[in-house]
Amino acid sequence: MPLLETTLSAALPKGARAAASLQVPIIVNAAAGAGRAGEGLETLEEIVRAAGLDARLVTFEPGDDLQAIAAEAAAGKPAAVVAAGGDGTINAVASALVGTGVPLGVLPLGTLNHFAKDLGIPLDTAEAAGTIAAGRVAQVDVGEVNGRIFLNNSSLGLYPSIVRHRDSQQRRLGRGKWPALAWATWTILSRRPFLRVRLCCDDAKTEYKASFVFIGNNDYIMEGFNIGARERLDRGRLSVYMSQRRSRHRLLMLAFRALIGRLYQSEDFEALTAQSVTIETRHGHLHVATDGEVTLMETPLEYSIRPGALRVLVPEPAEAA
Repeated sequence: MPLLETTLSAALPKGARAAASLQVPIIVNAAAGAGRAGEGLETLEEIVRAAGLDARLVTFEPGDDLQAIAAEAAAGKPAAVVAAGGDGTINAVASALVGTGVPLGVLPLGTLNHFAKDLGIPLDTAEAAGTIAAGRVAQVDVGEVNGRIFLNNSSLGLYPSIVRHRDSQQRRLGRGKWPALAWATWTILSRRPFLRVRLCCDDAKTEYKASFVFIGNNDYIMEGFNIGARERLDRGRLSVYMSQRRSRHRLLMLAFRALIGRLYQSEDFEALTAQSVTIETRHGHLHVATDGEVTLMETPLEYSIRPGALRVLVPEPAEAA
């Protein structure tokens, strides 16, 4: 992936290099530890130290203000601040680092790890720690909606409804994440939800009656078996995808067309790119998903792209490939 890049040592002022070295705070959920592998915090610390990082763990509990914790960790201008977790944790830490010049390190410990995958960051904890220690820095774009940062995407319509219904089932019925998600998806699709929206993409206005609106940080692959991946995160564009299909059957057919590479031939699928997007509706507030987290936002929704606003530690090109 061609990206604007530097090295970590080159990014630091000369007088600060020796003092800062590669000492980094690693922000991690105190309950989750090293996540997928079931490793504890002590094991995680051993892994990063074995990679050559002079690191300290900064733990948080559910309900803590993670962005504030990350901002405090970055205030001393360390060589980097590392987010150890899934896309939600990475988003919160990155939100505190945007515009500060402090690079973000990623230890992908979540389930999907979209951001890490798109940057070629290894999913193995030890290898990801090695990427951070190597110190290659790339500048990537971030999306923003009403002041809230997103690294991957934002959406309204179907997806926020499904997430809210899933979370409700988990709280009320004690269902696991995946069974709750499957049931929530089937339930929401049966309700045929849709939104009447007015989109202003770079000053061009159009009205839609859409079942979902998806806004991506740069272009997403929307067909074939790599659906949901991005080839680049530095083109300075938002991608916008919409569908006016409202029945469960027709939406499933749309998904099938995407898998077989015929999505863009569908008459009611729309794909646009823009540097800024304004979404207006008759509702004063809408539930909006940003990197999987749902927030109630006041309308209109003002989307923009911030080119090169985040510095991230990434693998060498050959390693990423």
